[in-house]
Amino acid sequence: MKAAFTVTAAELQRFIADMLAAVGLPAGDAAGVAELMAQADLTGADGHGVFRLPQYLRRIRAGGLNVTPNIRAERETSASAVIDGDNGMGHLVMRRATELAIEKARAHGIGWVGAHHSNHAGPAALYADLAADAGLVGIYLAVGSANHMAPWGSIEPLLSTNPIAIAVPGRRHGTVLLDMATTVAAYGKVKLAAQRGQAMPEGWMIDSQGQPLTDPARAKEGTLLPIGGYKGYGLSLMIGLLAGTLNGAAMGSQVVDFNADDTTLTNTGHTIAVLDPAAFCDADAFRDEVDRIVDELQAAARLPGVDRIRVPGEGRTETRRERAASGIPLPAELRSTLDRLAAELGVPPLAGQGC
Repeated sequence: MKAAFTVTAAELQRFIADMLAAVGLPAGDAAGVAELMAQADLTGADGHGVFRLPQYLRRIRAGGLNVTPNIRAERETSASAVIDGDNGMGHLVMRRATELAIEKARAHGIGWVGAHHSNHAGPAALYADLAADAGLVGIYLAVGSANHMAPWGSIEPLLSTNPIAIAVPGRRHGTVLLDMATTVAAYGKVKLAAQRGQAMPEGWMIDSQGQPLTDPARAKEGTLLPIGGYKGYGLSLMIGLLAGTLNGAAMGSQVVDFNADDTTLTNTGHTIAVLDPAAFCDADAFRDEVDRIVDELQAAARLPGVDRIRVPGEGRTETRRERAASGIPLPAELRSTLDRLAAELGVPPLAGQGC
């Protein structure tokens, strides 16, 4: 069997930066976006890393995204702010928002920063984890970049996958990090399944008659199912109100499907909240207590056939370790698309490990 094509994170980051610069992003901004996108692939968020690059390039080339935005805080208090992303790359908007929230949390114990007129920013974990890397708690909310969920009992898609990520820093165990969509599966996984020619499991989507939909090529005919039934629907709604409506960003029928529309302003909304544990307790003791709780959970009695008890974020950490050592795998179809785009833009193609 032919080995999968793999690339190092550094090579992937180089390639993404070169491609974005070729379509007009300033070199520093292109490098910043590329770093976050490569981190997505390195940690296993394959539906939000280089997989999205062709879509980003298409939107930029169609004029639907501002490559030289004036990202700025337009409302601000000592502990909060709202950022106007000026239709820039979502990664740039959310890095700025997260850095500002960290700054405010260090000064006041909490920093709550919302954003509007942003765009798709990759996996939620990226921004919560930036806070945890600084020894702080990070909570990220977003309105997804297309509506794929119906209100509970409806067939009309008026809500998105609206993700949430929460990162809590420990010590020995690192960061406990929950990153989840409010649907059973994120739409990026549907697109990955379509690209790989795989069927979706029952329980991801239903058609207009409420029947299971397993063919990802027919995804436009159906809606994603919320986690926990009506509870997932309610959670998606509340996240949307806090990340979208509160920030003056799109929500409900205003959300633009960026999978199908390359030119309309998306006005994507995000929120990042950062908490400094030192404002609530002894920060070192807090991290030790996080480790104690993780130890306790992992030592819990297991059901038959269960080899270990996991906590949120373990898989992400393990994938990072594995891919840092053996490379990031790229599906053949995605590699072919990236090679074609690189040739169009005059950028050196991706070099696989050992090439």
